[in-house]
Amino acid sequence: MSLFLRMTAMVFATVFACSTASAQNNPPDAKSQDAESARPKIALVLSGGGARGFAHIGVLRALRRMQVPVDMVVGTSMGAVVGGAYAAGRTPEQLEEIVRSTRWDEVLADRPARNELEYRRKIEDTLLPTRIEMAVTKSGVYLPKAAAGNASLEHALTRLLPEGMRDQPVNQLSLPFISVASDLTTGELVELNDTPLLASMRASLAVPGVFAPVRIKEKLVVDGGLVSNLPVELARTMGADIVIAVNVGTPLSPEKDIHSAFDVANQMLQILTEQNVQRSIKQLRKQDVLIAPKLDGISFLDFSAFPRAIKAGEQAAELAREQLIKLAIPREMFAELEEFRVMNTRHAKDTVRVMPIASLEVKGTQYVNPEALITQTGLHEGQNLTQDEIRQAATRLYGRGDLEEVKAIIDDSGNERKVTILTKESQSSRNRLRLGMELSSDFNDDSRFALSLMHVASSLNGYGAELRTLAKIGSQQQFSTQLWQPLAPASAWYVAPGLEYNASGLDFYQGTTRIARINSSQTGASFALGRQLGNWGSIEAGIQRGFQKINAILPSEIENDPKARYFATTRFIHFHADTLDSISFPTSGSMIDFAWQSSPGKEGKQAAQASAEISAMKALSFGDWAGHLYGEWTRAQNTTTPSPLGGFLRLTGLPRNSLYGDTTLFGRLVVARRIGALPSTIGGAVRLGFSMELGGSYGGNEPYSIGRMKQAASASLSVDTRFGPVYLGAGATRGAGSGVYLFLGPIW
Repeated sequence: MSLFLRMTAMVFATVFACSTASAQNNPPDAKSQDAESARPKIALVLSGGGARGFAHIGVLRALRRMQVPVDMVVGTSMGAVVGGAYAAGRTPEQLEEIVRSTRWDEVLADRPARNELEYRRKIEDTLLPTRIEMAVTKSGVYLPKAAAGNASLEHALTRLLPEGMRDQPVNQLSLPFISVASDLTTGELVELNDTPLLASMRASLAVPGVFAPVRIKEKLVVDGGLVSNLPVELARTMGADIVIAVNVGTPLSPEKDIHSAFDVANQMLQILTEQNVQRSIKQLRKQDVLIAPKLDGISFLDFSAFPRAIKAGEQAAELAREQLIKLAIPREMFAELEEFRVMNTRHAKDTVRVMPIASLEVKGTQYVNPEALITQTGLHEGQNLTQDEIRQAATRLYGRGDLEEVKAIIDDSGNERKVTILTKESQSSRNRLRLGMELSSDFNDDSRFALSLMHVASSLNGYGAELRTLAKIGSQQQFSTQLWQPLAPASAWYVAPGLEYNASGLDFYQGTTRIARINSSQTGASFALGRQLGNWGSIEAGIQRGFQKINAILPSEIENDPKARYFATTRFIHFHADTLDSISFPTSGSMIDFAWQSSPGKEGKQAAQASAEISAMKALSFGDWAGHLYGEWTRAQNTTTPSPLGGFLRLTGLPRNSLYGDTTLFGRLVVARRIGALPSTIGGAVRLGFSMELGGSYGGNEPYSIGRMKQAASASLSVDTRFGPVYLGAGATRGAGSGVYLFLGPIW
């Protein structure tokens, strides 16, 4: 029988006889059936191991090169991810390319990528850049269930699967596949043998403390490695005659590497896993093959080391060539099995249809207005989309920050597409508490410290009102609260009344010499009318009425006005655009800010005041290098400039805020090279950076002059942590001074 006829018969068998697994896994060609029945059934068992599990891709590549057939796949955790994608039709080369193009730092983040966040969530980062956030409920205060969020992980798993395969039941795959998970409440093993493919992979990968638990079959499940990290016995029950077991589990740490309570807890978890792995290894028979890649130096969460892991897997399989080559089959037979393996993939892709949405509803919310959620997805009835496009639209809701789960259920029966978005509000959906700390020092006489707390109360009414309160104590005292009230559910228009109190010390300089210090405090109320511009910006206008008090500290009196007290009414316009991927150290996107404010004077007492400020930042990246280009212009009338110069990255080497006038011009270029990274659960990239800075300040009608601008440069070591960015830097302004700096918190 020709290959064409064999392929036609296989397609016919898959479409019309896929109700039983046995029919799916036996190619219909009679000659092939005889050959198949004559050889043993081979199961590939892939263990869990986090990032070490990328070695499975190398093993698959070697098996394919040797023409070793795989009749069934059993996987745990990362083994379930790689094994599930392979069973769904991906080749090892495709898997490697997807892994290479995935931004694993975003997958392991505790929330979606910043450019997917709702605009007000982005603004929270500029107010308080820490990621120490908790839920406040009637029962108490709770930390997040996991260090990483759901949205980015599910998106990455979806990319690993061929189009149209994410909801394919695992018992209908051409290549039999089963993954395992652990019941979090009973500790029992849960076989994920009839669940949708993506759900099976996601559940088995729910590493405690890293990824949130998943509800499957009415059970709350986590990573299967806790009960069976190398499920050899399950492969036997599936009918395997020979098992190829690949163990990439993390070995136990020696005593010299156990230093902290965290190390002890991690070792205890590894002991449980290693014990069940050793039990599984003892079940291997003489004809079975055990592959154990050498993964020294690659940790459970070292996802950036995937090239080394893949290579190690391939090398380990080559070392077992003598055993594996005995299982090889002729090239033509292997090609037929490969064709059969991807058959479901092709059928699923053919069924991906563009259909109009006949009905659309949201279920599962208690406080959030479903109408607002539908608006935020961008979906509407009559819209022609594929199923994957609908799911991608639904995942935008993760950017709100108050939903723990979002799942799109799509029903195409009756030739109509009915969409139901199932949601689950997070513990922090109504009340979130963020804690932060800011620290800065020039190792001289300018040191500042502040403890910060931000509370956000959401979904206060059907329109989605939100109350955000920020408090700081330390070198700066601040208390502010603002009610953000949309004018309709999910409306872009809003009003925002607020109250604010600020108090801090201000220094005045003559050159680089401090000549005075004052305490300044402001208390005021404001009202703004604004419009959000998607999730990237906003524009608002409003009025503020406040009372300001100034007391002289050094010297004890300020000439003409030792104790200033006055009320002021200020009109303001503010435009802000933000597409940066990170506030700590951006590598893509941009930020633009324009602010104008004006206060009418009081005849005989106070002149009218006004100020304007424009700033822009463009992030840059090229390989391991990243940075930004920044420019700023400010202009003031009868008041001090809104943004004086001086300090780290604002003419490094000059005292902080020591250069001011009616007009300031400033620009800088920052570049930094990534030289390492902290574990993703506590931080991010470590960078060595450099800056070139140019700026000047001008008074009255003094003309701008490039020649009068000051030149500065700096070098710094930066670390992105969950407490905020940490910088240790040093630099100098040409002919004016130098300094060494330490920062924890935002610096631009």
